[in-house]
Amino acid sequence: MKKNIIYILIAVVGGLALGYVLFGSSSKTSENAVSAEGQNHDHSGETAADMWTCSMHPQIMQPEPGDCPICGMDLIPAESTSDGLAANQFTMTENAMALANVQTTTVGNAMNMEAGTVGLSGKIMENEEANAIQASYFDGRIERLYVNYKGQEVTKGQLLATIYAPKLVAAQQELITASSLKESQPALYKAVRNKLKLWKLSEKQINAIETSGTVRENFPLYATVSGTVSELLSAEGDYVKQGQPILRVSNLNTVWATFDVYENQISEINKGQKVTITTNAYPTKKFTATISFIDPVLNTQTRTVMVRATLNNKDNLLKPGMFVTGSIKGLDNLSGASQISVPSSAVLWTGERSLVYVKTDSEKSIFEMREVTLGAKSGDNYTITDGLVSGDEIVTNGTFTVDAAAQLQGKKSMMNQGKAEMKDEVETEMNMKLSESVQQQLKEVLPNYFTMKDAFVNSNAKKVSQFASELKAKIDTIDLTKLGTMEQSHITKSKKLLKTISENEDLETQRSHFVMLNRTIIPLFKNIEGLSKTAFIQKCPMANSNKGASWLSTEEEIRNPYYGEAMMTCGSVIDSIQ
Repeated sequence: MKKNIIYILIAVVGGLALGYVLFGSSSKTSENAVSAEGQNHDHSGETAADMWTCSMHPQIMQPEPGDCPICGMDLIPAESTSDGLAANQFTMTENAMALANVQTTTVGNAMNMEAGTVGLSGKIMENEEANAIQASYFDGRIERLYVNYKGQEVTKGQLLATIYAPKLVAAQQELITASSLKESQPALYKAVRNKLKLWKLSEKQINAIETSGTVRENFPLYATVSGTVSELLSAEGDYVKQGQPILRVSNLNTVWATFDVYENQISEINKGQKVTITTNAYPTKKFTATISFIDPVLNTQTRTVMVRATLNNKDNLLKPGMFVTGSIKGLDNLSGASQISVPSSAVLWTGERSLVYVKTDSEKSIFEMREVTLGAKSGDNYTITDGLVSGDEIVTNGTFTVDAAAQLQGKKSMMNQGKAEMKDEVETEMNMKLSESVQQQLKEVLPNYFTMKDAFVNSNAKKVSQFASELKAKIDTIDLTKLGTMEQSHITKSKKLLKTISENEDLETQRSHFVMLNRTIIPLFKNIEGLSKTAFIQKCPMANSNKGASWLSTEEEIRNPYYGEAMMTCGSVIDSIQ
């Protein structure tokens, strides 16, 4: 029995030894192969995320890692598509582009087409200086109206109407009676004749009444000017008062061309400049006009000034209401020379926004939506004052098809503004736990904030730097140990941003950091209780590259710190701290 057990043990040990000899080396070989394969694995397809976002606030997108400006959490790499596209980029197949006839154009300077020339859009209007009103010179009833439709040509001396005028009938009888007494009472006779002259009767008409001795009941009314009837103001059978208009006559031998000129072009427009005008009605003809009037008041809705030029129209080619385009040459210092010009077919409108689609890769069909600010329209082109740079390749044909592709892929489009466009009011609705002592310190900080904000309004970079340093010094005194993690993060982030602002005297750089500062510091101020004076939270939708940016103010009136005098009143009150 003992011998059998010994044999079994020897067999087991032998089996293990033989297995190690046969399979041990191959296992090592496999491990080495796996290790070598791991060392030789190609990582070239793995790239670091270009953008960083917050898991709690996905509207935050920053080009480098750091803390979320809203909640203070660490930023994480933003998701990208499997082919490495940015969050709002999308692709279209070559087949889809060909079927939709999608075409792109590389945009450049608006003035490159013809240096020193600006294009204007306008329309033809009546020359109001040549208009005239034909009125009744006495009370009466219109018995017959010989001019009875708009557009009818009228010549001076033409019979316009006959009017029954009781007072004129009595005055005629007075004339007949006074004519028999003109030798004995010449003053009376002269007074009666003068009375008729005041009613615009001519010497010939008065002499005819006196000679015939007959009273005329229906008296004729003659045209005093020549022109085209532009408006009928009375009809047959109407009772009219002395001086009441019967019709308006326009002389169209000269007409006005009125144009809307944008603010950035006003300085180059002067009276007496020549304007070359074309119209779709006569595409081969060019008309020359002279600027005769520049409206002294700016239209605050369109930010334009009306400019008027007078045109000779003896051939009656130009009709009031026609759309025209004008060009003014020789403007060497035109302030709009750096603007971009795009075809109108490239622009989509959503009511408040103007959009174009940019092809971001010249080699691939990769697109993204871009919001732009439109300037003046010249013919079929718009100038872009913000949103594009020279060299951008944009979609100029098939724009709606590209927009539809963006919507289907869940990207930013006309109907979908995307996460990055979410309202930033959420940043002010955060509940923070602040002790009474910390709230008191923040109340003492507020006046320094307002002083710095006013320096931004005045575009004084040196003062901004000084006041930012003073504000940081006060915030440095806040005891962070009495705050939670989120509150500490906001204070710390605010101090970093204030330090950056104080150490930099470039105003635009300061303003870009002021955007971030307000995101971190307004939630702190929003959680203060018992302010002595209401603070208004205001927002400019155009600031921060049209993403919008907020600030605090003691006054409800808008005084924009992001643009200063350039756009002082841009913005609105979105909330308040009582």
